[in-house]
Amino acid sequence: MQIPEGKKIYFASDNHLGAPTSKDSLPREKKFVAWLDDVKQDAAAIFLLGDLFDFWFEYKTVVPKGFTRTLGKLAEITDSGIPVYFFVGNHDLWMNGYFEEELNIPVYHKPQEFTFNKTTFFIGHGDGLGPGDKGYKRMKKVFTNRFSKWLFRWLHPDLGVKLAQYMSVKNKLISGDDDAKFLGEDNEWLVQYCKRKLETEHRDYFIFGHRHLPLEIDLNEQSKYVNLGDWISYYTYGVFDGNQLELKVFNPK
Repeated sequence: MQIPEGKKIYFASDNHLGAPTSKDSLPREKKFVAWLDDVKQDAAAIFLLGDLFDFWFEYKTVVPKGFTRTLGKLAEITDSGIPVYFFVGNHDLWMNGYFEEELNIPVYHKPQEFTFNKTTFFIGHGDGLGPGDKGYKRMKKVFTNRFSKWLFRWLHPDLGVKLAQYMSVKNKLISGDDDAKFLGEDNEWLVQYCKRKLETEHRDYFIFGHRHLPLEIDLNEQSKYVNLGDWISYYTYGVFDGNQLELKVFNPK
C-alpha cells in the first residue's frame, strides 16, 4: 500500500474499556474517542491491536452492553472511507462477525504482515507469542476451544458477562498485571519472538500491544520492535508518516 501524500498510519492498543467498571473507564473512553477524532483528519488507516474492551463475547444475537461512543466513532470513520483494522487481544478474542458486519472492520486472530511505502510491518496483539508465558498459553487453549465457547454461550448473557468481567479484572494470568515492568531484552519474550522471526525473513517493524509498556527496541540495524503501551496509564500510540514510526502521547487540547 502506498500512503498518499500528507497521510499517516496510526496504531493503538490496550484500552480495556469497561475496566474496572463502566463508570471508571468512561473518561478513558472519551479520551480515546477524542484521539480518533483527531487522527481521522490525516489517517490513511487505523490499526487497533487488541484489548479494546476488557471483555467482549459475541453471542448469536447479543453483544456486551456499552461502548456506544467508541463503536459509533469507529462506524463514522469507516463510513468516511478510512480503513480500520482490528487484531483481537486476550480480553476480546471472542469476536465472531459483529465488527465486520456492523462496522466494516476486518478482524484478525493472528499476526499479519503489511507493507506501506515499501516498509514492512509485522503486526499483532502479542499474547502467547515467544518463549515462556506457559500459564497463559494453557489458559488460552481453554478459552479458544470450541467446546468451551459452546458451554459459555449457553450461560445467560447477564451471568456470563458478569462472571467474565470479574475474572478479567481479578485473574492476573488474564489481566497481565505482572507484566507491567520492563524485564530486560533477554527476558522480554516478544523481543525473543521477533529475533527468531528475523532469522528467516526481514521485517522493518514489529508492532505489538499486550505488554502495557511503551517500548522501542532495536533488534538489529534495520529492524525495530515497538510496543504501543496502553490507554490506562500512558495514552500512547504509534504513527507512521511514510518514512518512520514514532511513539507519541495523546494530550488533547
